[in-house]
Amino acid sequence: METLLEHENILNVTLLEPKLKHPTIFVRFDKLKSGESLTLHNDHDPKPLYYELSAERGNVFTWQYLEEGPELWRVKITKNKEVEKVNENILDATTIHPSVKHATIFNRFDELKPNESLTLHNDHDPMPLRFQLENTRGNIFQWEYLEKGPELWRIRITKNNVAKKTELQKEAVSEKENILNVTLIEPRLKHPTIFKRFDELKPGETLILHNDHDPKPLYYQLQSMIGNTFTWDYLEQGPELYSIKITKNKLPEEKKVTSKENILNVTAIEPKLKHPTIFVKFDELKPGESLTIHNDHDPKPLYYQLLGERGNIFTWEYMEQGPKLWRVKISKRPEGENDETLGEIAAKDLRKAEVFKKYGLDFCCGGKKTVKEACAEKGVDVTKVEQELQNSDKSSFTARPLPYNDWNLDFLADYIVNTHHSYVKKTIPDIRSYAEKVAKVHGAHHPELLQINKLAQEVCDEMTEHMAMEETVLFPYVKHLVKTQNGSYVKFDSPDNVKEPIDIAVTEHELVGNNMDEIRKISNNFALPEDACASYAYLFKTLDEFEDDLHTHIHLENNILFPKALKLEKK
Repeated sequence: METLLEHENILNVTLLEPKLKHPTIFVRFDKLKSGESLTLHNDHDPKPLYYELSAERGNVFTWQYLEEGPELWRVKITKNKEVEKVNENILDATTIHPSVKHATIFNRFDELKPNESLTLHNDHDPMPLRFQLENTRGNIFQWEYLEKGPELWRIRITKNNVAKKTELQKEAVSEKENILNVTLIEPRLKHPTIFKRFDELKPGETLILHNDHDPKPLYYQLQSMIGNTFTWDYLEQGPELYSIKITKNKLPEEKKVTSKENILNVTAIEPKLKHPTIFVKFDELKPGESLTIHNDHDPKPLYYQLLGERGNIFTWEYMEQGPKLWRVKISKRPEGENDETLGEIAAKDLRKAEVFKKYGLDFCCGGKKTVKEACAEKGVDVTKVEQELQNSDKSSFTARPLPYNDWNLDFLADYIVNTHHSYVKKTIPDIRSYAEKVAKVHGAHHPELLQINKLAQEVCDEMTEHMAMEETVLFPYVKHLVKTQNGSYVKFDSPDNVKEPIDIAVTEHELVGNNMDEIRKISNNFALPEDACASYAYLFKTLDEFEDDLHTHIHLENNILFPKALKLEKK
């Protein structure tokens, strides 16, 4: 057994005195020849050793976890084979364990002198690293893609000469201002990120925005969403850099509005009279009014009785859920809201769509069902859904969606093209290549990948044709209707009516939606197996994000653009 241990070169450090552990490991590591390995046994994660070894010996080893606790940790440390030294500073991140990958890169970056570079090798696009580097180190580096996949990504990261900072940068750093450089953020994430940072400001605080073009659209969006609650000052106006100082205004204290709450304490009512009494009180309510019930247990049976006998004319909101006191606010819906569909609800407030997504309720292709009908079909507790729909109204303004329902149809059509079509066109090549690649590599052990690849290719084909039809036929006709309505009629030869291309688009939405549903089912909600490689993980992550974007894309068309276009044509 001893010979075997020596052959495998194992070091069990659980038997060593703590102060002698690291020195002993370093001695054993230094004795290794190029290509040889040392397997370390420990009773906890030896990650601190990794950092020390990296700092003391540099990038001359690989670190591989063979077993990760909870009682035994085994780590294989291999001394890299000597290679011809070149001037290029290279770090192969594919050999580093995910748990320490970013930390290692940051350590190597911090060691760089001004104007020095580090070339990173990875098996996928390390864009998250770029965002993290920007947020933790600031705008002190250059990021240059030397090679963009699909198997190898090479990025040259160069530390800027900090002595050459602009006066604006010097001032910002010295004053420790709140700076957000949005040039490094994916376009579709820019505005949400800015809104989040603005929402975190206290009255009187400021956010400095850096961009490579004039962010004037952001100004109008902010103004439409939150009104005159901020000031907007240009510090620098191009042509390469735009810097804007956005300050949250100090607002006057809001006056508290008090109203007499309509309360019914049913704990004092004889059991056989409770429900009849509640029904009488409910029937007395006018549309928009509320009744708050106090009870000593969950009155959910009342919900179902009320729904069965009065229909979908009320909302149900838990104010307090036991154990001793239950308070439920029952509101009679305003007239016209009784039979609202999922699509209509989401069109008014896309925050509510997040609730539908959570419970698997289709508000896009299947958006013509009521909440009651959709919940019954899925076997979902309708009271929970109603409760969360009520709570979504209480979200901060950053969670509020863009006012899609208020936009002109021509503007909405352009938004769909510029945002969603652009995203799909950018993402389709990755889905095609990675779906095929992962199916070839892992299909033998995971045959479901073969079907996923087939479905993914179909989705890409369907979306390519779908977008082409919308951009060349449907959307131009919608814009034609808007111009005609505004009195600037222009002859438009094709199609004969807007209903025909809309019917085609809705059918295509259903096909794509069904295929994505099938992919999600086959993949078990994009769950990764233990043997999944980086490409496998990237594919599932991309498909998940693609489906999320697709839901919003279809919703904007099926529930807002198309119904309004049909109405406009009839005028």
